[in-house]
Order: sequence, then C-alpha cells, then structure tokens
Amino acid sequence: MTHPDVAPPLPTPDAASWRATVLGLGPQLEERAARHDAQNTFVAESVAELRAAGFLAVGIPTELGGAGLTQAEVAELLREMAQFCPATALTLAMHQHLVGAAVWRFRHGQPGEALLRRVAGEHLLLISTGARDWLRSSGLITPVEGGYRVQARKAFASGCLSGDLLLTSAVLSCSEQVAHFVVSLSAPGVSIEEDWNSLGMRGTGSHTAVLEDVFVPEKAVSLTRPRGEWHPSWSVVLGAALPLIMAVYVGVAEAAAAKATARARQAPPTPERLLSLGEMVNALTTAQLASADLLRLADNYRFDAGLALADAVLVRKSICARAVLDTVHRALETVGGVGLFRTFGLERLLRDAHGAAFHPLPERAQQLFTARVALGLDVAAPWQQTAVDPEVHPAQSNISGLP
Repeated sequence: MTHPDVAPPLPTPDAASWRATVLGLGPQLEERAARHDAQNTFVAESVAELRAAGFLAVGIPTELGGAGLTQAEVAELLREMAQFCPATALTLAMHQHLVGAAVWRFRHGQPGEALLRRVAGEHLLLISTGARDWLRSSGLITPVEGGYRVQARKAFASGCLSGDLLLTSAVLSCSEQVAHFVVSLSAPGVSIEEDWNSLGMRGTGSHTAVLEDVFVPEKAVSLTRPRGEWHPSWSVVLGAALPLIMAVYVGVAEAAAAKATARARQAPPTPERLLSLGEMVNALTTAQLASADLLRLADNYRFDAGLALADAVLVRKSICARAVLDTVHRALETVGGVGLFRTFGLERLLRDAHGAAFHPLPERAQQLFTARVALGLDVAAPWQQTAVDPEVHPAQSNISGLP
C-alpha cells in the first residue's frame, strides 16, 4: 500500500532538520498522549503525522531512498519524541528496529535491500511480533503449492491498526523448524483482535494479529531456523532493536525527572525531598549511560552478530530498564502526593516506564541467559522445552515481552 500524501525526502536530510520536525510536532503529540491513554485508544493521528513527514524512512540509507540517519541519530529522535508521547515513540521504535535489522543485513551482504526500498518508496509501516515468540515461535505454517498457509495469533503487534507489513514467524508443520516471513496486514485472512487493554503504553495499540488460513508465497519467507535453538538472527534483532527501544524509555525517565525537578524547585528543600531528588539523578544517569553503551556496542549496525554481542546487549538492557524504573519511582517520591493525580502527568509516565521490563529479555531471564554464556552452556536450553506450549496457551508462555 503506497501512501501518496507523504512529503518527499528533504534534499539535504540531516539529524538537525529531523530533530526540528519532531520538536515542532511535539506539542500536538503531547496533547494527544493523555487523551489516548485515558480512552485506551491507538495514537493513530500522531503516527500518521510522522509518516507524512517521512519519518518511517529516516534510518534507511540514502542510496536506497531514505534519509540516511545513523542508529544513534534515530535513537535520539525517539528519545526526544518519548518526552512528548511515549506510545508514539515506542510504536515507531518497533518499526525502526525492523528497518535497522534490514540495514544490518544489507550492509553484510544479506537480503534486506528490497524491503528497505519498499519502505522508503511506499512509506510503509512495519509491524513486529517477534518478542513474544522468542526461540520457539508459535502458530503453524504449512507448505502448499507455491508457498504456505498460516494459522497463528500474534500478540503485542504495536501499531498494527496503521501497519502495512507484518514481520513474524510460525512453526513449520512438517518439521521442528521455524519460518520467518512477511505478510501484508491487508491480505485475506489477516485480522486484528483489539484486545490491548494494558497498564502502560496504552496508546501503542499493541493488539493481537490473527492469521487464519493466510497464504504466504515462498519468496516471502526470509529465514528458516531450528525451533528452540539459538540462531545468529537473534543477535541481529537484539543489536538493532534494543538500542532504539531503550532510548524511548530513557526519554520517559527524562520527562519524569524534568517534572519532578520543576516541582521540587517550588517546594521546601526538605532532607527527604533532596535525597529522593539526588537518587533520581543517579538513576537517570545510569539509564542514560546504559543506553549510550547499547549504541556504542551496536556501532551503527556494524556489530558482529555473535553470542557475545547478544549477551552484552541484554545485560545493558536490564541495567537500563531497572534504572528507568528507579528514576520514575524516585520522581514520584520527590513530588509527593501530587504525583498521584493524573492531571500532573507523572502517573502516566510511571505506568509507561514499566513496559521497559518486558522487552526481551526480562531481567531474570537475562540473568539466566548471561550465566549460561559465562559458563559456556547452551543458552537455548531453558527455552527448548516449555511446561505450557505458547502455541496452545499463549497467555501462559514462560517468556513474554512487548514487541
């Protein structure tokens, strides 16, 4: 689906001009953020405005039709966007991390160019469902003449109400293999079950995508891998995704800290308030440092997609997520009871910040992963056998996370 209402790329695109665009749209994004949170509705207008501005292609190389911004520059835009509307920023981070993974593949001589050219030329919004699936995936993909038929339910599909292409996976019915594929969200048999009713990040509209007897041509399958085993593709995903995703949550923490600091300037400097404020600054600095180091490791998609990279990224993600949560909790302590009022704005930021813990891997799962890497053990072993198969009982899967 082409979106002809989108403005053409800037003749000389640079990070400063895109930052000005985000800051210019910021007040509108912020005004809608509280409304969509209260109504539990998707931030469709904000996503549409950023699509119209050409934001979906900012991270695509210029030779493929994009603006050519680096991963760090895209992360900075998402961080600043999150200070106005975390849900909009996270929705677009989901898109940008899929773009980023394709950029990594393109730069490393693997397929990725065709997808990037389509996104840049047709202004397409990519939708991810990979986090909930992790190593085992879910749903069934059955070979048929000319391709496959898919039956699946894919939860946490952020932005799916405005999405164009779904990048997902399913278990091959004839083997213990997982197939990764792309399917149009307008394809026959694809529907959206609007079941996203969450504590935080309510505006992302992370509903469930339902695939009922959906045909997927052979050329749409980009990868097959053993089910339940570690595969290098996960290093690519983690290296592309987590620096962008965590930048959003750092933006949330920065917004909370700014509100708390402004309020503290108007209140008596009691020892308790000063201590909470000082702890908040330390926690925010920790989050910012961890986020910056994620970007250093990724090195603008030049990273080596090995297990060591995946482990290092996951460790820093956990440190960053914990520090983000600590920041918003200390911000609430700093302002006191007024922070409980929704009109103050901190309560929503606190709820949104809790989403950071559930992106892969949640902290305890990361610690298990990291310990196994340190001891030279099979990192996939804890997830090779699940007590409850997520394909049958998705709500009871032992590993889950926002996409």
